[in-house]
Amino acid sequence: MSLVSLANFITITNPNGSVENVFDRFQNGRHAPIDSFQYLSFIYQGATRNRSGDNMISSLLLANSELSMNYAQQIVSNKYHIKVETYLMTEAFEKSKILTEEQWLASSMSYDPATIEVILSSAIDAVGSNAPSRVLTRDMVGSLPVTGSIQNR
Repeated sequence: MSLVSLANFITITNPNGSVENVFDRFQNGRHAPIDSFQYLSFIYQGATRNRSGDNMISSLLLANSELSMNYAQQIVSNKYHIKVETYLMTEAFEKSKILTEEQWLASSMSYDPATIEVILSSAIDAVGSNAPSRVLTRDMVGSLPVTGSIQNR
């Protein structure tokens, strides 16, 4: 019988992309720190489509305590970004191979007496059609059409 160990590593950043302090890097694999990621008991529920199919969401589940409630409220109210990396771990519980890397926006939260759920959504708002600004240049994509009408077929 083989044992496969996985661990999630989350990095919480300001909207400008900076990490403020060491308490913004967490992992849920081992009680001891791994590569400057402190242990936090959380469950990461990966990407799913919402009912209307217009956006991707995922969630972080935390135990309900005063400390985690205050931290979750701060993350959501400041619209922090969360990078989630899932690693395959070695038998010595060191990082072996990265399986996924996802970027999320902390959009909302809900809670009950036992758990806090931080809802993570994609950075692109499909309803409002808002996407991060990016200008396509000839160096990036080659010749561009002069009509301004671009179609993907």
